[in-house]
Amino acid sequence: MSTDDADDLIFKALGHRIRRRMLDALKAGPATTGTLCAAFPELDRCTVMQHLGVLEEAGLVVPERRGRERWNHLDALPVHAIHERWIGPYAAYAASMLSRLKHEMERSE
Repeated sequence: MSTDDADDLIFKALGHRIRRRMLDALKAGPATTGTLCAAFPELDRCTVMQHLGVLEEAGLVVPERRGRERWNHLDALPVHAIHERWIGPYAAYAASMLSRLKHEMERSE
């Protein structure tokens, strides 16, 4: 899979508020699917599993079977990769532009 395809899967996964909330819930530690279902009472189990499937396909959630339970672990590395590729460089560019603007404003005073 190309980097662009992988990025598309990550952005798709992060594009839905329920999936972002699921990732937030997993920041505290791994959770069973049943625990996630209880945390999202507005969703049925099938819908929770569909969202987990999208997160898993994007590499953001890694499932682990323990007997009858499925434990879902957060893998933040794909988000970090997005940050390194997109957010970091744009943030540096914005900071540089603001610094330049500040110096120009100070010079004109």
